[in-house]
Amino acid sequence: MKKNIGKADKSIRLFLGIVVIALGIYFKSWWGAIGIIPIFTSLINWCPIYAPFGLSTKEKQT
Repeated sequence: MKKNIGKADKSIRLFLGIVVIALGIYFKSWWGAIGIIPIFTSLINWCPIYAPFGLSTKEKQT
């Protein structure tokens, strides 16, 4: 599994995941559980949607 998530992408995913979970708790909805997905992908630095398309937000190493 090659890492394909950069620093900015990781920060955005963590923030959005927390917001979605918080909204799910606030509105008492199970839809908040979807917030686990962006948090998980940011923690492992790999996005399964990016992989088949060869996308990456990770900075190139020189």
